[in-house]
Amino acid sequence: MADLPEVVLLDFWVSPFGQRCRIALAEKGVAYEYREQDLFGNKGKLLLRSNPVHKKIPVLLHSGRPVCESLVIVQYIDEAWPDATPILPRNDPYASAQARFWADYIDKKIFDCQTRLWKFKGDAQEQAKKDMIEVLKTLEAELADKPYFGGDNFGFVDIALVPFTSWFLSYGKLGGFSVEKYCPKIVAWSKLCKERDSVAMALTDPKKVFEFVQLLQSKFGDK
Repeated sequence: MADLPEVVLLDFWVSPFGQRCRIALAEKGVAYEYREQDLFGNKGKLLLRSNPVHKKIPVLLHSGRPVCESLVIVQYIDEAWPDATPILPRNDPYASAQARFWADYIDKKIFDCQTRLWKFKGDAQEQAKKDMIEVLKTLEAELADKPYFGGDNFGFVDIALVPFTSWFLSYGKLGGFSVEKYCPKIVAWSKLCKERDSVAMALTDPKKVFEFVQLLQSKFGDK
């Protein structure tokens, strides 16, 4: 890997997990080379060599050394470039622990509900809808009246969740519900986040996300 640029991100255009990394790198002002990966055909040798355990994106390569898993990568970016605005609270272990807790909650809940929404039909899809609404309401309760999850500053939990907001249109089309109706504060928060260049540049257009979801349904969904 000696011939690689200092910072490389192995990613896939619509991935909310990869978008987390892109947002974090932009927030820190880190220049990097983006390398799109083919996840449905032949996975590249660099990806397989860099992440031999899971064989998934995103992977951050820093001076040739791979860092895997999106939340781990975001934390690594925060620590590797400490001079820029912090992503996790500094000098406040409790606030940092709380941020990690909610990011982990997002990781464990949102993607699972999202996958079941597009993959299944009938009762299973209806249950996925109910579960998604419950998860988003729980997150809205945590957000409360704060501008960002950490308070006045955009940070770790915001980065963990905001890429999934590009999928809200798809949730509505698949589940027949409006995220804004159930969770207006989450939608208002997402609009505030999208005013940041780091977020606006990373997120995929919701219509293109839905086109991708339709592709997933045709390949892997219930027939």
